Amino acid sequence: QVQLVESGGGLVQPGGSLRLSCAASGSSSRIKTMGWHRQAPGKQRELVATITGDGSTNYTDSVKGRFAISRNIAQNTVYLQMNSLKSEDTAVYYCYARGTTGRNYAEFGSWGQGTQVTVSS
Repeated sequence: QVQLVESGGGLVQPGGSLRLSCAASGSSSRIKTMGWHRQAPGKQRELVATITGDGSTNYTDSVKGRFAISRNIAQNTVYLQMNSLKSEDTAVYYCYARGTTGRNYAEFGSWGQGTQVTVSS
């Protein structure tokens, strides 16, 4: 199917910024949609942002105006620029990809291993 590797997480002060990257690999895969989800301890995993091949984006209300998702189609890489970070943004952020693979165009959905984002003074 496809392998996803996230990077860019870390510790940042409130009001700071981070840029997450997710690189997808797998020549037989055809990715249609990529996005970011996050999960804080004791909470359910939630959708943060998605982007389609034509550039359409969608954001959860809590990050609108602060986060921006973008994608490099040729490099199969998706980014999440996070500005004005708040303590409630602290979570493990997971990359997600959905598409098809193989001669029969079988559908797939894949998750990355996650990268920790901690917003704290």
